[in-house]
Amino acid sequence: MSQQKHQACLLLGSNIEPERNLPRVIELLRREVTILRSSSVWQTAAVGENGPDFLNMALLIATPLAAAELKEAILRPLEARLGRMRTQDKYAPRTIDLDIILFDGQVVDADLFLYAHRAVPVSEIQPDIRSTKGDRLEEVAQNLLETSQIRLKPDVFIET
Repeated sequence: MSQQKHQACLLLGSNIEPERNLPRVIELLRREVTILRSSSVWQTAAVGENGPDFLNMALLIATPLAAAELKEAILRPLEARLGRMRTQDKYAPRTIDLDIILFDGQVVDADLFLYAHRAVPVSEIQPDIRSTKGDRLEEVAQNLLETSQIRLKPDVFIET
């Protein structure tokens, strides 16, 4: 394995026992990667479904793995370990969802600038990322914060 460290920004989400599953997945991630920074925890309604609200947060991590290796060797196995059931319904409730949003400063999730549950947490740790149109993530997130049903959950503190 290469000693070179890549940086990735992960989006974590859960709407099945999120107060239990977010801290648990961070504990497990800490064994595999170096956690550099974390965002606050944000609550949003489930997208595409009338399921329970999601709690979302972002992590900036360092890893020697390439993006595909990170996803297949660490993220997907952790989702499975915490009971994530993948079905044809991409909006189904889930114990944990782990997505790579940025990798080595490059946007790998095109929806980052479209949805508050992505943009707001990620903007707390990577505010200067720019869209293909040149929009700064921090500004996009501020606009989404004002126009979306997203709210800070200061009562939920997850130690990283």
